[in-house]
Amino acid sequence: MIRSVVVGIDGSAESRAAAEWAAREAKRRFLPLKLVHVWEATPEPMALAQLLGAEMQQRWSERSEMGVSPAEGWGSVLREVVEGLKTRHPGLDVSVEQVSGRPAEMLTDAAKDAELLVLGSRGLSGIGGFLVGSVGQAVVAHTEQPVVLVRAGEQAFGGPVVLGLDTDHPDDTVIAYAFEAAARRVTPLRVVHAWNLPPYFAYGLPADPELNAALGKQDAAALSEVLHRWKEKYPAVQVIEESLPGSAAVHLVEASREASLVVVGRRIRRRPLGAHIGPVTHAVLHHATAPVAVVAHD
Repeated sequence: MIRSVVVGIDGSAESRAAAEWAAREAKRRFLPLKLVHVWEATPEPMALAQLLGAEMQQRWSERSEMGVSPAEGWGSVLREVVEGLKTRHPGLDVSVEQVSGRPAEMLTDAAKDAELLVLGSRGLSGIGGFLVGSVGQAVVAHTEQPVVLVRAGEQAFGGPVVLGLDTDHPDDTVIAYAFEAAARRVTPLRVVHAWNLPPYFAYGLPADPELNAALGKQDAAALSEVLHRWKEKYPAVQVIEESLPGSAAVHLVEASREASLVVVGRRIRRRPLGAHIGPVTHAVLHHATAPVAVVAHD
């Protein structure tokens, strides 16, 4: 069976941006693109307005005044999206699937047979970063295929791929995804690892430059050791190694400003209760300005 790139679509600007990103990714991978729309009854007009945004709400109201049913309205929206994608990406195999149920459950289920799942993520007006709603967080937390979150607005297409790497517990799945993403885009891979400052900072004691330098050199060596075999496997990918003191989340969010994609990992937790998204990944999802790929791993 040929796997596909799956994107959740609801007509919003965020989901349209996600569909555009997914179309480019599908062409890079020589895979078909599947648009999945989950129909969930929305009894309150205000809830619909929050989902679709002002522009789509206006168009929806106009269709309702003309006697267009919700099912017909959604069909029209999806046809518009599909036609636009086919026009901008000739030769791309695009299909649509409409299902009924809870969006988080249906999208998680749709991702099981996909190469990856792409979702839109609403930006915070006036505040840098993402607003990852309950649906997005639930899908990321329970999907074992890679999930990419894309916000509406301008995206850096030519920037490096940024990988957040834990040198203490490096995972091959996450590292391979990042190297392959950089190779497909013919762009550098910027690998960011953060190390903790000595505890004397917490006690107000004076800094020890020699100790800091030694710790930084030691961490940089550990980073190079982890990446050595991967650089041999992907000789065409230019690798930029960054071993930095401080918060991993802060460094990754900063790096996202010039990135085409940020890649982070998520440890799979099959217990029904408890956290499913680590704190660094959670922060990056909310504040990165580039698309973010969350790669699940054991």
